[in-house]
Amino acid sequence: MTEIHPTAVIDPSAVIADGCKIGAYCVVRPQVVLSKDCILHEHVVVHGPAHIGIQNEFYPFCSIGQRSQDLKYQGEPTLLKIGDNNTFREFVTINRSTLPGSQTSIGNWGNFLAYSHVAHDCFVGNSVVFSNNGTLAGHVFVGDYAIIGGLTAVHQFCRIGEHAITGGCSKIVQDVPPFMIADGNPAVIRGVNTIGLKRRGFKENEIAALKDVYRTFYRSNLNVRQALEKIRERVPPIAPVDIFLSFVETTTRGIMH
Repeated sequence: MTEIHPTAVIDPSAVIADGCKIGAYCVVRPQVVLSKDCILHEHVVVHGPAHIGIQNEFYPFCSIGQRSQDLKYQGEPTLLKIGDNNTFREFVTINRSTLPGSQTSIGNWGNFLAYSHVAHDCFVGNSVVFSNNGTLAGHVFVGDYAIIGGLTAVHQFCRIGEHAITGGCSKIVQDVPPFMIADGNPAVIRGVNTIGLKRRGFKENEIAALKDVYRTFYRSNLNVRQALEKIRERVPPIAPVDIFLSFVETTTRGIMH
């Protein structure tokens, strides 16, 4: 059964699916779709247009789907789309996109800890972890299984590759390649996310190949083109290596060193 506290304010146009639980003093605005079994604890505010998948849980004082903070935004009906089975802890903020036809997108199975922020037009993949106060500026891409460390700030248009991790209090101003550890202010690449990869079931030969990639790309004093050529010559062409190479070759902000 759907449970809605009598103090909650639900716009008549909002779609509330079966099994949702909406706590005291929540506000659900027009053009919001809450799919099955979502939980809104006390004092959660959701603005639309927003489409929220099944079994998402929002802790007190989350502010979800508010208008873009981009100064170009003129009030157009932009979109936030959230997948399934995410957890949003206290005071998490997520903004809609800026231009009509665009969207801010959150995947599935994410864990967003207190005060983390996802700005307009970001794409966040599946099974990510945002530690407390992890913050994305606009148009940031975060790949699957990435971990954003506490108090990390990511500059607009940067990309965080899949299975990458950022250290606490890091300042990210360029792309962080997949499978790597970034740490510092400004951050630099410290090595391969070996522990995280082992936890995710990567094979020893895959981790060894990524360590070889790291040594070639970051410790050989080659430029980017030379390093990529060297990697293709000496490192086995397995999937994680191909993912790293493709990520580097498609950068627009540059690759973090």
